[in-house]
Amino acid sequence: MSVNSPTRITELVIESGVKKAHLSTHATLVLGFLAGAFISLGFLLAIHVSTMIPVQWASFGTLLGAAVFPIGLILVILAGGELLTGNMMSLPLAMFARRIGPGAVARNWLLVTVANLLGALFVAGCFGHLLGLTEGAYLNKMLAAATSKTNADFLHAFVSGIGCNWLVCLAVWLSYASREMSGKILGIWFPIMAFVAIGFQHVVANMFLIPAAIFAGYLSWGQLVENLVAVFLGNAVGGAIFVGLAYYVSYGVPSQEACEVQ
Repeated sequence: MSVNSPTRITELVIESGVKKAHLSTHATLVLGFLAGAFISLGFLLAIHVSTMIPVQWASFGTLLGAAVFPIGLILVILAGGELLTGNMMSLPLAMFARRIGPGAVARNWLLVTVANLLGALFVAGCFGHLLGLTEGAYLNKMLAAATSKTNADFLHAFVSGIGCNWLVCLAVWLSYASREMSGKILGIWFPIMAFVAIGFQHVVANMFLIPAAIFAGYLSWGQLVENLVAVFLGNAVGGAIFVGLAYYVSYGVPSQEACEVQ
């Protein structure tokens, strides 16, 4: 299996950030909608799988649910999609490399946030509520997950968001390490499974989970907004600082200096 070095991965992520910044508005919105839906479908699958496990094996059910959740990011990376949490790494990294400006980052994040939310709401409303796939036998599992997110205060949701996107962006980073589909899937799988099993908060996953509870007659839109603000900020720090900036100062700056000398 051919593997890219960390320096090469840094270059690839910077190039990806530049390309994302220059995507047309309609392409960004369509791909953002798809990414929000893909992540939501992964969460829907996790709820269904974990619900099948007997109560006395609840911990195993949580692990099994976490093990199937990565299908969402696998679809985003391999099929194509604009996911906010991944873009919280790639665009800042391109900005640190002075390939794009802060305005391009803000534009992309805004468009992708709206599009991811629409995709997540579609899955929560049509598949979760209309088809009853987050209600009935799955209601208790879904509500337990949703209330655990909204019960966290701002600080805990923020810090949890940092941990989540540190792992999510590492999964995206590892997907660039391999040039083969199998390697990309393996690189994505374990960090994503880890963040779900730990219980960290992901802003796009919460865009599906909390509305699913709202559509079922529980929680409120105010609780959704309060949660998304805290988790959005935590995810931004986890992606932009703990991955993007960390690898830029480690691998991006020396390579730029070398180019200047040449």
